[in-house]
Amino acid sequence: MGKEVKTNAMRILDRNKIPYEIINYECDEFIDGLHTAEKTGAPVEQSFKTLVMQAGKPASGGNRQYYVFVVPIAEEVDLKAAAKCVGEKSLEMLHVKDLTPLTGYVRGGCSPLGMKKQFPTVVHESAASFDKIYISGGRVGTSITVNPDALLKVTRGQYADIIQHN
Repeated sequence: MGKEVKTNAMRILDRNKIPYEIINYECDEFIDGLHTAEKTGAPVEQSFKTLVMQAGKPASGGNRQYYVFVVPIAEEVDLKAAAKCVGEKSLEMLHVKDLTPLTGYVRGGCSPLGMKKQFPTVVHESAASFDKIYISGGRVGTSITVNPDALLKVTRGQYADIIQHN
């Protein structure tokens, strides 16, 4: 059996002595979180996707601030709640073409851990009710399980209610 090739996300967990499990699955291209959970057998309510957003155009013409939101795979981000949570007037999703240059990750393999730069991170509050959650392991075809409090600690993140409620 070959040695597991570590991703940046795994290296950060190792460095911080945070236990995690690796779940590999067959996947050649992007599939959404629901299909990933189906392939891996992960409970949908414990499976989270990583979304990168940017603040709306700054009035001063300065640089845009980027944020990372970790939300349940079956939910959508409430942009107003997310913006309010991070003290911005508005947020917009990062365009897919900008994802790899900014984070080092590709669509479908974006982890809240190990981006080129650590951005302010918000994890949906439902994660706090689980011992472990499933997040991207840092490449397409790899998920990892991690304790949500440990994830917050290492990302210096926070819990908040940032999903749409109908």
